[in-house]
Amino acid sequence: QGTRDHPPAQAALRERLLSAVVSCFKRHGAAAIDTPVLELRETLMGKYGEGTKLIYELQDQGGELLALRYDLTVPFARYLAMNKITNMKRYHVAKVYRRDSPATTRGRYREFYQCDFDIAGQFDPMIPDAECLKIVHEILSDLQLGDFVIKVNDRRILNGVFAVCGVPESKFIPACSTVDKLDKMPWEEVRSEMVGEKGLSPEAADRIGEYVQLHGGLDLIERLLQDPKLSQNKLAKEGLGDMKLLFEYLTLFGITGKICFDLSLARGLDYYTGVIFEAVLLHQENEHVEEPVSVGSVAGGGRYDGLVGMFDPKGRKVPCVGVSIGIERIFSILEQRLEASGEKLRTTETQVLVATPQKHLLPARLKLISELWDAGIKAEMLYKKDPKLLKQLQYCEDTGIPLAAIVGEQELADGVVKLRDVATREEVRM
Repeated sequence: QGTRDHPPAQAALRERLLSAVVSCFKRHGAAAIDTPVLELRETLMGKYGEGTKLIYELQDQGGELLALRYDLTVPFARYLAMNKITNMKRYHVAKVYRRDSPATTRGRYREFYQCDFDIAGQFDPMIPDAECLKIVHEILSDLQLGDFVIKVNDRRILNGVFAVCGVPESKFIPACSTVDKLDKMPWEEVRSEMVGEKGLSPEAADRIGEYVQLHGGLDLIERLLQDPKLSQNKLAKEGLGDMKLLFEYLTLFGITGKICFDLSLARGLDYYTGVIFEAVLLHQENEHVEEPVSVGSVAGGGRYDGLVGMFDPKGRKVPCVGVSIGIERIFSILEQRLEASGEKLRTTETQVLVATPQKHLLPARLKLISELWDAGIKAEMLYKKDPKLLKQLQYCEDTGIPLAAIVGEQELADGVVKLRDVATREEVRM
């Protein structure tokens, strides 16, 4: 349950999608790394907030308690700490595992790919963060998935809001994971979860409600910097100052049209310390909709300055910011679109089929195809001694092979090959 096989057409689409994402990561100067699917259980525990209960734990095989990796960020932090690396720009495309209840229609699985890009190192504020947002913008524009918005917030602003609203610090993280549900349920339900399950006072919840329902751009940042309560809070003030800087950089990148500063964005993971962001696709059913509806998150990330220090015996910190592209969700959208269009996707890259029109010419085919392979040309032939020409050409049409190289008795006598364009049926002797 929650896993799937990929037949050739899906695998081809997936490869096309992954190569678009990876080429963007490479364009921004990232190096690839890989880490094991297995991690020590203790490496993963306590890093994911409410997600911890979804970790796949493996039975003790004598010696080590292991688990399957839940994301690519914690293994990256462990890798940096183990190897004492303080500066790195990396990408990683690999499968991760979550014991979630699968909702396969929405692209939610128990085994799925993540595509991560991260910048680790001590740099001037918000420059790497702005680049991560630019990457999300580039990838979503490049894949032509339709309209999208990238919501941005900062954990420090959120914690400042909780503090000025009278939430005790021990309840910041539980309050955070509840606020994060605002995109899926109305404020009334979020409020009752805060009061009922998370033990916040109704007054505190109402005060939080005044802030977390705000969203906008630079104007909202300016307004909150003047807010009598928030401007007194050191954390919130720092976060808002950085948010203002971030928006200046995003303006220079020319992408603020798709960016929204949204105070309800919390992201459920424990390890975020600063800027957090999430990209959602907007879905317009018809032209009369006032507010476009969100289809769901297709990318997310943020700054996690404390994570590497958790794995370092001396507690040395390495600041990090990164983004993860939700490839499964994008994949299911593209898949549905392909089905609807009825377009056939080629599953192979064969350039030419080596064919013969008469009997007893298998040796000629084998010699020619061998020369083509040795020259680096993608070539195929039918595995029959004497196939009919029509059958060979039909195979080209069925699989989308553009050319047929035909060697008959006449061609052999003349020392040439007849090259046939399968679509136009034009032939040239070479």
